[in-house]
Amino acid sequence: MGYWLYMLGVCLVIPLTMIIFGRHFMHSPPKEINGSYGYRTSMSMKSRETWDFAHRYFGRLWFILGLMLLPLSAAAMLFLLGESVKAIGNSSLIIMAFQLLFLIIPIFPTERALKKNFDQFGFRR
Repeated sequence: MGYWLYMLGVCLVIPLTMIIFGRHFMHSPPKEINGSYGYRTSMSMKSRETWDFAHRYFGRLWFILGLMLLPLSAAAMLFLLGESVKAIGNSSLIIMAFQLLFLIIPIFPTERALKKNFDQFGFRR
């Protein structure tokens, strides 16, 4: 039971991170355009306007996906209650790999939205 609780906590780290940072990026993106913190792609760093737009858009996606992943991950872990340590460990790895996909996927619609709303120099269309 102790290992299951530990792995439940580990499996909830990614959705909780997405919720916390998604909400933070939606409401208060990093003040300065920088290469170390925030949503950092060449398009998002073109101008202050692209920086703010990308963080609001990406943050909203992360927040929503995190809210969806949190109960799904917890429910998936419930099916492992009482299983062996090996089964819990292997299944948790699969759950976290699935979560990582949803951590990365929002990059693509965010970049599409940036290209749709801004030109190559970072000016609004």
